[in-house]
Amino acid sequence: MQENYTMLKRLLCGFVVAAFVSTGILVFAKHTSQQKNQRDIPSNVSSDLRADLADLNSPDPVTRARAAYTIGREHRESIEAIPFLIALLGDSVEVDPKLFRKDRYSCDGGEWCKSSPGKEAAIALTEIGKPSVEPLIGALQDSQAQARTHAAWALGAIGDSRAVQPLVGSLRDTATTVRVQSAWALGAIGKRGGADSVGPLIQSLNDSEPKVRQQVAWALGAIGDRQAAEALSASLKDSDESVRQQVAWACGAIGARQAGPGLIQTLKDSSRGVRQQAAWALGAIGDKDASDGLSESLKDEDAGVRCQAAWALGAIGARSAVSSLGQALKDSEPKVKTQAAWALGAIGDRDAVDSLIAALKDENTQVRVQAAWALGAIGDGRAEDALSAALKDEEQSVRKQAAWALGVVTRRN
Repeated sequence: MQENYTMLKRLLCGFVVAAFVSTGILVFAKHTSQQKNQRDIPSNVSSDLRADLADLNSPDPVTRARAAYTIGREHRESIEAIPFLIALLGDSVEVDPKLFRKDRYSCDGGEWCKSSPGKEAAIALTEIGKPSVEPLIGALQDSQAQARTHAAWALGAIGDSRAVQPLVGSLRDTATTVRVQSAWALGAIGKRGGADSVGPLIQSLNDSEPKVRQQVAWALGAIGDRQAAEALSASLKDSDESVRQQVAWACGAIGARQAGPGLIQTLKDSSRGVRQQAAWALGAIGDKDASDGLSESLKDEDAGVRCQAAWALGAIGARSAVSSLGQALKDSEPKVKTQAAWALGAIGDRDAVDSLIAALKDENTQVRVQAAWALGAIGDGRAEDALSAALKDEEQSVRKQAAWALGVVTRRN
């Protein structure tokens, strides 16, 4: 079974353009002992579990982390471990997880390559699952901010709707990390928690900390309730670019059509990441009024923005953009040309045929493949000779796509 952090990382990355999604900042501090005494260990537990519970009190942080990890892996049905793990949540001494996860552990940098006994306790509690929910809700009132942060994360990972109201309360916590993680947790619980969290999350779009506002925007997009559309539209003007980027994604994720005018303006944002996400959102919403703005974005200085604008124009079927997309087939970046070819095929306008025929001779293989597909999608007989010639292309992928397209064109004409 893959690690919970890896699974949840995939959950946080569910949108087309790579927009930054905070997973919560787990801050490491000195270990403060609130541990259960060994004398509290129940007499009816197995010897292996008894040893692991005893190791949670070890003076060595790696031993404590390893014990929590082992409990989550090997004793996940042992509810007797819950109070001991809860007591460890505030233990923030940083440890190297490779020392105990070994071949089961992988990371790609940053927080994913760090751990602590408290973090491992939180993961173990999610492995135990629903019996941990009420104790974790109680831990949201712990005196240590790190314990509250880990508790909020674990509640989101378990995904039980009983946690919604307590997590809503934690949106007002004095610690930024707790508010960030509580917002994430509410988004992770999503629609299972009903609409009770949407109003408080909307209010938290005004939080003083950008990291909180960013995570709140993600949560609103993940929940997908359109009552957040107006507030999200207003937040497209947030002073922090990471917030604006996440807000743009959220507008697209919930299909907020009323955000269209604001997103069109955001295509001119000073941040390329924000402009990319705004273009994606307009395509996701299907706002045909955005055609002119997106066509202009095909000239953006950033290739990622141009690429996303081409995708969006194809997604909304913008026939008025055919000429601009034809020009984009001459872009200096292959990924932009490839996306423009796809968009022209998706739109299906015969005025694009000549430009696509020329693209069959592009130096980039993927551009030629996409141009062949687009010509097949349009189905115009004028492409027959060019597609026949493409059957002799040096790349098999081009020949294969040209053969398919030629078959379609021949049947239609």
